[in-house]
Amino acid sequence: MTTYLTIYTAAMLTAVLATPAIARLARAWGAVDAPGIRKIHRKAIPRIGGTAIVLAMLVGMIPACVLDGGTSQALRETADRLVVLFATSLLVFLLGFIDDIRGVRARVKLLVQVLAAVVLCLFGIRIEQAALGWRTVELGWFAWPLTVLWVVGITNAVNLIDGLDGLAAGICTVACGVILILSVYSNHVVMAILMLSLLGSLTGFLIFNFNPARVFMGDCGSMFLGFLLAASSVMCATQSQTIVGLALPALALGVPIFDTLFTMLRRILERRGVMSPDHSHLHHKLLDMGLRHRHVVLLLYGLTLLAAGLGMFMMVTRDAGTLVVFACVVLLLLSVFRFVGVVSLRRTVRSLRHNLEIAQQARQDRRQFERSQLRMRRAASFDGWWTAVCAAAKDMDVARIRMRWTERDGASRTLRWKNPAPHAPPGEFVRTTVPVAHRRAGPPLRMEMDVPANGSLESAGRRLALFSRLIDENSLDSLLCRDAAAGSDPKEVPL
Repeated sequence: MTTYLTIYTAAMLTAVLATPAIARLARAWGAVDAPGIRKIHRKAIPRIGGTAIVLAMLVGMIPACVLDGGTSQALRETADRLVVLFATSLLVFLLGFIDDIRGVRARVKLLVQVLAAVVLCLFGIRIEQAALGWRTVELGWFAWPLTVLWVVGITNAVNLIDGLDGLAAGICTVACGVILILSVYSNHVVMAILMLSLLGSLTGFLIFNFNPARVFMGDCGSMFLGFLLAASSVMCATQSQTIVGLALPALALGVPIFDTLFTMLRRILERRGVMSPDHSHLHHKLLDMGLRHRHVVLLLYGLTLLAAGLGMFMMVTRDAGTLVVFACVVLLLLSVFRFVGVVSLRRTVRSLRHNLEIAQQARQDRRQFERSQLRMRRAASFDGWWTAVCAAAKDMDVARIRMRWTERDGASRTLRWKNPAPHAPPGEFVRTTVPVAHRRAGPPLRMEMDVPANGSLESAGRRLALFSRLIDENSLDSLLCRDAAAGSDPKEVPL
């Protein structure tokens, strides 16, 4: 007990002393998070505070190596895995540190995270089985992608939830406590020491990170915490050999996990990049409801503690009871997200149906465009060209087109075509004018076209773009060029 208390105290005091020094260093390097449209804070704040967390955790591990023979012996027995765990976690930390200082592309960060997770798997830190009382399922080769998905997912979930002062640090503190209890319960001494050291460093860091924050952990801190907690939960699950070893940390991290899943779902439904920023996370929704910054953080602390506390019953239940407890806590978290407005089944179904309709219409427009291309390329005269243009306009649901030019004798002439099929009500059209190249000197001809909106400006704009491309690639000028290339006399175009 004395050793454990010394570990926690050493880590906490190191964090208390190191965090202000790291903050001053960050200001000197210009590693500050400036206010912006996506930011909550109103002044520049140092953002490499995760360095203090890492330093304090490593210092906290020192007493375990020198004070007590039992703990030092346990550390030596698992030295190989511990070295791999620290090496990969520090790699992810270094990646985040570079991102905080200079910026790193999202793809590069994802690639490094995947590589670090694969290294864990190579050294045996992977989810090899799922055991639930009466049955154990060996995962075989599936253990590799499952472990990589778990580790990378948790890493980015913690990174994404780091949007308010002290939010990510507080949730990770609860997760550390959960894994610590689980480690003691399963007699995993090394993991208990690691979590106790990390718990002390987070406690000391929160003194400066809680609202109003004087320092941010940055990507170096959030990605390091997410990766280390995910990898530690895998090691703990391997030791306990039950589903609780992974399910309980998942519930403790339920808020960032579900927030990340719903964020990705929302971005996919909105047809935006999965890595694109937005302002619709759980904590943003709570702020929009009128809650104050500090109250939102405390509320999410409470939700995390509630989920973790209820999840603790899985340690004393057996078989189906464990699944029932897990399912109930998951339903509780889902209910909170639904109540706040982060997720809505009706809105999701409506968005899916709308996206399917747009995708189907886009495929149909593309097929019509490709058929019209073949028809336009067969045109050998102006009359054939105009006939092909009108046929393409009908197939691509263009309402009407008009082209005007001046003859050689100065007379003005206008060609008009109108789609006989019924269209949108008057005024619900998108109109544009495109240039039509020809053989005579002077400016190009102008073709006006109207496309019915039909409730979707996106669809109308796509058809306009395809029809404009058709005219651009098959202009009157290209018609004469094709005639010349074929060795025939260019057909007279009445211009």
